[in-house]
Amino acid sequence: MSLIAEKELTHKPLKEEIFDALHRQIIAGKYTSGDWLRQEDIASQMGVSMTPVREALDLLVAAGLAERVPYRGVRVREMSTQDIVEAYGLRLVLEALTAREAALHITPEQIASLEKIMDEMKKHVKLHEMPQERQLSREFHTLIAEASGNNLLIKMYAVVTNAFPDWMLYEAVFRNPEILAGSVAQTYEEHSAIMDALMRGDADKAAQTSIEHVLDSGKWLEEYLGIPAELLREKEQQVNHLLKKPK
Repeated sequence: MSLIAEKELTHKPLKEEIFDALHRQIIAGKYTSGDWLRQEDIASQMGVSMTPVREALDLLVAAGLAERVPYRGVRVREMSTQDIVEAYGLRLVLEALTAREAALHITPEQIASLEKIMDEMKKHVKLHEMPQERQLSREFHTLIAEASGNNLLIKMYAVVTNAFPDWMLYEAVFRNPEILAGSVAQTYEEHSAIMDALMRGDADKAAQTSIEHVLDSGKWLEEYLGIPAELLREKEQQVNHLLKKPK
């Protein structure tokens, strides 16, 4: 498996370049849960020393995307059922909070950036283009969080979304290609509903449409990852006051 392509690198400090490249590959599904991230392989392919690679792996661990196993190294995080359920519950809350704050503070420039991302997503509808679609979806939600203007909320959101097993959900599309068209169309509709609420500055509607988007992921967790329905419903009930539809 190829680890890092140099063309993916930007112009940040080297450890951050390596982190960004690995981060993109993890959320794009090029790694699966439990895959090892070998320092020697990464350093060799990039033509760099071990030090920035080790620092980049530390960043991945801190972000919740990877875990360090004593005496063995670093691997893409293996998630238990409890880990997934906890991340789902927190995602419900944080998607609502970030969308609500974004609706109140988003700028015209940020709206334009979201529209650009959505236009780009429409170009990636084939099975082999799902890694790009997945990356764009992550950028869409990250930009909404940034539009909240709340630095602490932005950091919390990044940690929780990195812990959410979206790469596992995208693998379900590859195992069940017949669901691709419906999945892509539904995602676009849900993103459009969120966008509409943000453009109108409707904080309640932005929160509600964002929650509904996460609830759809909950259905996938149940159907394709086998997460017990009762555990997911329990988390949904805990945020029941956020799930009520506006009148």
